[in-house]
Amino acid sequence: MRKLLASLTITLGLVGTAHAQVEGNPSAGREKAQVCAACHGQQGISAAPTFPNLAGQQPNYLIKQITDIRDGERVVPQMAGIVDNLSEQDIADLAAYYANQPPNLGQADPELAQRGLELYKAGSLAKGLPACMACHTPTGEGINTARYPALSGQHPEYTVSTLKAFASGERDNDPNAIMRDIASKMSDSDMEAVANYVYGLN
Repeated sequence: MRKLLASLTITLGLVGTAHAQVEGNPSAGREKAQVCAACHGQQGISAAPTFPNLAGQQPNYLIKQITDIRDGERVVPQMAGIVDNLSEQDIADLAAYYANQPPNLGQADPELAQRGLELYKAGSLAKGLPACMACHTPTGEGINTARYPALSGQHPEYTVSTLKAFASGERDNDPNAIMRDIASKMSDSDMEAVANYVYGLN
């Protein structure tokens, strides 16, 4: 259940070496998110398909990604300078705000949906691909405790670009290289099919 953050205490030990607990404040996050709105939308749904939707995203995943970008563990040129001075409290507040926003509702491309459904729910034995739903859940909402992101309603263009970045090793902040291993086994058509399927997954 995504809307669980009104008073959620987020443990930073999940995303780094800190062991202090910081409670994310969605109201404070709303104010801090104003600078993010140009790319990610006022409520976390981006008008540009190359920028990710943040609405409804798992909070611990958001905390990890923002922290990684701030600390140079994940390079995102478009974010240069934007998160450099954020504190742990700022990051927790932003994560709480976006996690409480209604997720985007997309519609899958009918021509790609069946292949996408097969890969998402069953994977591919021939390619050694596990089912996506094993980590991202059957409904695509992700798993907060494991920092696995929500995928449902995400822009296909962004999902494909992310998979390609993992496949090439350009993005490497996935624990135990799990996504790099999976994405490297996917063809471009596999990526397109999965990306379109999760876009319409509600």
